[in-house]
Amino acid sequence: MFTRKKSVLIFLLPGLIGLMIFYLVPFAGGIWYSLTDGSFENRFVGMQNYLKIWKNEMFLLGLKNTMELSLICAPLIWLMSFLIALLMHRMRSKNTFIRNAVLLPYLMPTSAMLLIWLVVFDYGGAVNQLLNGLGIERVLWLEGAGLRVPVVAMYIWKNLGFSMVIFTAALQAVPDALYEYAELEGASFRQQAFRITLPLITPTAFLVLVMAWINAFKIFKEVYFIGGAYPDYSVYTLQNYMNNMFSKLNYQNVTSAAYSFALIVFVLFGALFLVERRMRRGLM
Repeated sequence: MFTRKKSVLIFLLPGLIGLMIFYLVPFAGGIWYSLTDGSFENRFVGMQNYLKIWKNEMFLLGLKNTMELSLICAPLIWLMSFLIALLMHRMRSKNTFIRNAVLLPYLMPTSAMLLIWLVVFDYGGAVNQLLNGLGIERVLWLEGAGLRVPVVAMYIWKNLGFSMVIFTAALQAVPDALYEYAELEGASFRQQAFRITLPLITPTAFLVLVMAWINAFKIFKEVYFIGGAYPDYSVYTLQNYMNNMFSKLNYQNVTSAAYSFALIVFVLFGALFLVERRMRRGLM
């Protein structure tokens, strides 16, 4: 057994070396940058960079918007993907086209999707035409606070399919006899979904929520494509701030902001894992 483990390590060694070179070394170097003043001598200044960015209005604005957008996108992706997966599970053999249609945006380049989204949410686009037909005034979706709507819609449309596929795989393990018995007892679709299905796939549901939330922190790409490097304040994210600081070669602000955000995410997901563990114990 020990010999087999030693041989496995030999095969893992190239990957581990690459991981150390391209991830661990830059990570450690970034910590050093965040603790220096960025001068020619690169003097050690301790936590001064962290104190400085936490007094920076743009950093605080980016952090607030990033958290708000993630709290909007992640629950919507989770709920919509869960409900669509349930409906597709009911349809069985007829769900191939729907599954492919929902998953297709995940495979499309974001730049190509951007062209479609700009046309749809243009002042004379399909969305405003629909509003106009309903007697509602047109909205400047691509300017001001209205920019949040196309950004969130584009992000959900692109990432919904991936979460749905994970839910669909988990639903295959739920016995059909439970649904048949529930229907005989008069249980509605909502009762079956949240009292039978969800408790049985809690680990998968938690995984989808975590992945959706992590991916929601990457919404910068959609914001950048639609709003540029300096979008409206309503969608100015933390990644916008770090990208702008990087373009100015201000590595101290970039690394300080990155590690501050990493610490926040670590605490949030640590608390989320504790909640999930208690929920699983309560279901056992």
